[in-house]
Formats: sequence, C-alpha cells, structure tokens
Amino acid sequence: MKILLIVPGGVDKSGQERVIPALLWLIERLARQHEVLVIALHQYERPCTYHLHGAQIINLGHSRAPLAELRLPGRWRQIMHAIRSFGVPDVVHGFWAQESGVLAGLVGRRLRRPVVLSIGGGELTWLPQIGYGLQGQWRGRLRVWAALQLATAVTGGSQFVLQTLPAMHKAAHWLPLGAATELFTGSGVRQPGPPWQLVHVATINPVKDQATLLHALAIARQQVPDIRLDWVGEDTLNGRLQTLAQQLNLTEAVTFHRFLPSTDLIPLYQRAHLFVQSSLHESQGVAVCEAAACGVPTVGTKVGLVAELAPLAATAVPIGDAPALASAMLHLLANPAERESLAHAAQQWAQTHNADWTAAQFMALYQRLQAA
Repeated sequence: MKILLIVPGGVDKSGQERVIPALLWLIERLARQHEVLVIALHQYERPCTYHLHGAQIINLGHSRAPLAELRLPGRWRQIMHAIRSFGVPDVVHGFWAQESGVLAGLVGRRLRRPVVLSIGGGELTWLPQIGYGLQGQWRGRLRVWAALQLATAVTGGSQFVLQTLPAMHKAAHWLPLGAATELFTGSGVRQPGPPWQLVHVATINPVKDQATLLHALAIARQQVPDIRLDWVGEDTLNGRLQTLAQQLNLTEAVTFHRFLPSTDLIPLYQRAHLFVQSSLHESQGVAVCEAAACGVPTVGTKVGLVAELAPLAATAVPIGDAPALASAMLHLLANPAERESLAHAAQQWAQTHNADWTAAQFMALYQRLQAA
C-alpha cells in the first residue's frame, strides 16, 4: 500500500531528539512492507526532504500565515504538490485532530481516499484553570469539528478519550500507540527497597499537574523517607517545579533529567519500583506503556490508559488529590505481592498491545477502509 501520514512534527532527522517515539515506531513498522510518505508541518523552519526509518519525510517549513485557518489553503497546495512523485496514496492518516487532521481530511476528500484520524492530546477537552484544550475557543472547536467531519474513521488511545468523542462520529476505534517491547523490557537490576525508586516521564507543563506529584512525594516521605524520584522531561515552566521541589525539601529526593532518548530512559524504568502519573488529562499515556513493558506498575490519576488499566494492571486515584496519590504509592511499596501482581498484569498488557500490534491494527484498518 501507499500510506500518507500527516503530522505536526515529531520526526526529527536525528530520530532521537524532537521526536514522538511511538510515532517513529509506527512509521518504521509500516515502512517495512509498504511505501510510507510522512508530511511534517512544523518540524523545521525551512522546507526539506529526508528519509527516516524507511519512510520519506517531507517537511513543509514555516508558514507566514498567523492562523491555522489561513494556512490551510497554502498547506493543502504544498501537500498536493509534494505527493506528485509519491503517487496517489491508498489511505491518508492524520495525527491529530487539529491542523494536520484537517489537512489529512481535505487531501483524502480531494483524492477520494479513506482518511484515518488519530486523537492525540487535548482536542476534545477544555481545562479552563490552565487554558488547556481545543474546546475552549471557537477556532479550536472548528478545527476539531472539521477534522472529525472529514475523517472516515477515528482512533483514540484510550476509552477515556473516546468517551469524549462527539456522537456524530460513530466509526471510532480503540487503538493505543504501543511501546517497542524489543527495547523496553523487564531485564535489568531492580533492587528490593528501601531505598524506593519512582520514575515519572513527562514534559514539565501545566496539564501534567506535577505540583500534585511533588506534594504527594513530600507527604509520602514523611512516613517513608527513603523514596527517590527520577523525573524525565523537557521543562516548559522555567524552573517553577524545581523551585517547588526545593521549597518542599525534596532537592535530594528528586533528580531532574530533562529530555532523554529511549536508550537512556530504559535503565530508569528497569530500576524503578513504581511509575507515577499526576496528569489532569491524558488521551493515552505512552509512558505508561513503556513502564509497563519494563515491568513497572503505575500509580496515577484516573485519566488516559490508567483509567482502564486499573484496578488489575494499575492503581488510579482522583485528579489533583496529592494525599490519595501518596497513600496509593505507600500502599504498593509496603505490599510487594500486590505490586508484583500489578506489574505482571501491566507487562502482559504492554506486550500484547505493543508497537507491532499497533502497526498491525492500523494496517488492518487501512485495508478495511480501502476495500469498503
């Protein structure tokens, strides 16, 4: 098949930095047997073409139009020109329900090809306390509505996000982006605690509500002082959370690693006793899959995959409840049999729903839509 993917970014030439790993794992697997063209809207400021993981990447470059709605006609023409040498694709796949998803829908309609749209963030939500989500302004709602209207099928990485899908779109598919389990494995040295090692992998930003995580850690350490946290993620809040950690006397307990490529991240999972999540919203939570593949159970807020993995393969707590998060962490650290049961169930889930499974599910969906 000829497969056209339209993405905002996440496909840097390095394959290591400024990437969305789960997206790269999907691209690599699709490209093993099919022709894959990836159109990136914003990866680099200047237009460029390169190859990555067996796929051709065409970066459209910076647009002078200030608003996404004004960029659409020019972007659409760029894409139609870019695919001339590739040929008419058999399917068009847009990530996510914003500018890239609308463009995927427009290209699919013009070429009379099926369009798959994947939800991957806050497209269907609005959190006014932090200004997060596309449902808070009419332009965002319009983009999401258009992307959904133009799509032949919609996928979401959790039941949590699919429940917010408007009733107008019935062709919805539960399809998480799985982890590359050939990389993320349970092998490694996980010492029995104490000391207890936690890991958190997420960009430092308001939607992850990591202030709640730090308060929970401070509460937990009042009872069990020997708890440490490895924190991996780019800082977008200019050191605000590092300052809070100092104020809570957590400086020696928390190690801020910033962004790490997967190869450097894996050992942190393999030594951790728990993965912790504090998000206000998650459409899925790929890091939960990565941790699970390494045999690490998750204690987290009841959003994204955690909401459906609990109670058998994760522990879920209410959003924004630091005492509840601390209590759940302490309970599992004090109960190794329960912790190992969660870890085993989570790992089985991650191995079943891994990156190979994800690619196979998307291929099966593409083929059904093509045949319809």
